[in-house]
Amino acid sequence: MDEALLRELVPAVIAVLVRRGADFASAEDAAQEAVLHTLQRPPAVPPRDPKGWLITAAWRRFLDAARADAARRARESAAAEQPPAGPAQERDDTLRMYFLCAHPALSPSAGAALTLRAVGGLTTRQIASAFLVPESTMAQRISRAKRRIAGVPLDEPGDPATVLRVLYLVFNAGYDGDVDLAAEAIRLTRTLAGLSPEPEVAGLLALMLLHHARRAARTDGLGRLVPLRAQDRGLWNTALIAEGVTILQRALARDRLGEYQAQAAIAALHADAPRADETDWPQIVEWYDELLRITGNPVVRLNRAVAVGEADGPQAGLAALADVDPALPRHTAARAYLHERAGDTDLAADLYAEAARAATSVPERDHLIREAARLRH
Repeated sequence: MDEALLRELVPAVIAVLVRRGADFASAEDAAQEAVLHTLQRPPAVPPRDPKGWLITAAWRRFLDAARADAARRARESAAAEQPPAGPAQERDDTLRMYFLCAHPALSPSAGAALTLRAVGGLTTRQIASAFLVPESTMAQRISRAKRRIAGVPLDEPGDPATVLRVLYLVFNAGYDGDVDLAAEAIRLTRTLAGLSPEPEVAGLLALMLLHHARRAARTDGLGRLVPLRAQDRGLWNTALIAEGVTILQRALARDRLGEYQAQAAIAALHADAPRADETDWPQIVEWYDELLRITGNPVVRLNRAVAVGEADGPQAGLAALADVDPALPRHTAARAYLHERAGDTDLAADLYAEAARAATSVPERDHLIREAARLRH
């Protein structure tokens, strides 16, 4: 049986087991064991109903583990009389699983790990590899998360904003390890978009696609960061851009603007420019104004200042930057860029060097060091 199909079935299988009386942790373990066993020893004849087949396999594993418990045995007979879930119930089960794994009682990182395990169907080893931590550490993290939500009923309403934050965290976690987390986040968000009519879900999917479309151009042959303005736009994935723009337009037509739709609109404007100097910066500033109105986020204010510098000149950008907390990460790098555009290259070089010392990643630090060196030669 196809591994991707089995992974897609995991959340619905867990939900059925929970509805039959299994606790979440046991249901999740049983579903994962059934998937692993199926991959290792696939049936000689592929089942006509893969989901029903997997539910049966997982339920048997749950019963085997709970056979000594009299209360669980009582639930076995009750569950056997339940009718199978229809398409509407399956849809609701999968949607609720997203909410449960991104429960507010969990930290964002725990919610991301549990989502990848229970909704994405990844193994603990795969998740640990993706987040660059030992498998034992990730196993403990997932176990704690499952214990934390052990008493939460599957029908409890969830917070869509929390689910979207968790999925965006997965998307931004990087590309290391055995699993491409960006691609996995897109897959999960695409599934969620098919379950939920919320325009912000579509907005997040569009944002992911538009960012992912630029992936091949973000680094050069030596693995060094390439800023957006210097990227080879011929490397951008036009199919992903077209899909992202189409999804965004449909979401915006709902007239319920949210932060992910606004971010996607900014990304779409960048994607629409054949060359960096053709970017519609005035419109980008307008979208940053909308985003700032929605979120009040200081990072948005910082990015808006840089956009103002592109639209109205570096002095206007520096004036806008003066209203931003200088302790904010990348504030110094933004000052350096705007001073360079204003022609003050000596100060810009010093600021790039200062920003490099405060960089939060090695690629960012190295890029800023190169910017400082470029202006000093």
